[in-house]
Amino acid sequence: MPVMFGYIPLGMAFGVLFQDLGYPWYFAPLMGVIVFAGAAQFMAVGLLSAQAGLTEVAISTFLLNSRHMFFGLSLLKRYTARGLKKFYLIFVLTDETYSLITSTDTPADVDSVSYYMAITAFNQIYWVIGCALGAGLGAWLVFDTSGMDFALTALFVVLVIEQWKKVGEPWPFVLALISAVLALVLFRQHMLVTSIALSMIVLAYQAYRAGLRHE
Repeated sequence: MPVMFGYIPLGMAFGVLFQDLGYPWYFAPLMGVIVFAGAAQFMAVGLLSAQAGLTEVAISTFLLNSRHMFFGLSLLKRYTARGLKKFYLIFVLTDETYSLITSTDTPADVDSVSYYMAITAFNQIYWVIGCALGAGLGAWLVFDTSGMDFALTALFVVLVIEQWKKVGEPWPFVLALISAVLALVLFRQHMLVTSIALSMIVLAYQAYRAGLRHE
């Protein structure tokens, strides 16, 4: 439900902005199905309006979504699905889906693959509905969308609270905060990827030290 209340307003904001480019309204929900990357879709609006080339679009999208490489490494043991199911789970992985999967336990009477498929499918459906509503309304109505982007910030706050309840210790959150501040000061243009990389380096070193002590 928190993801739904975040994704539908944000999808609507994207749909309205995308409609301003002059494309048919159904291109917005179609992009939600084929691309399904909130931040990358918003970035695409600016790139398309600036008539950016394919190479520029590809590089920008890769850099923006490179954080998913770190997400994937931590989900190797969870994503045991095969074939098209595994491909779909990888394709629709988002920040919010990752947070839900890592902060909740699969119900005892439910298959884990089915549980992950349901979470990811519902999240994509919320986003596509938002894109369709925004594009449809944008074609008929003119309204101020300022402030709608705060829904994503509010959604991340809710997900952080759920992660805090799940983990039960402050160390990962303190590390994330320190890494984010350092990355913001030293590498402002690549803050997100740098902060995740710093956190991963510290956590890997901690795991290595723990392994030595165990031996």
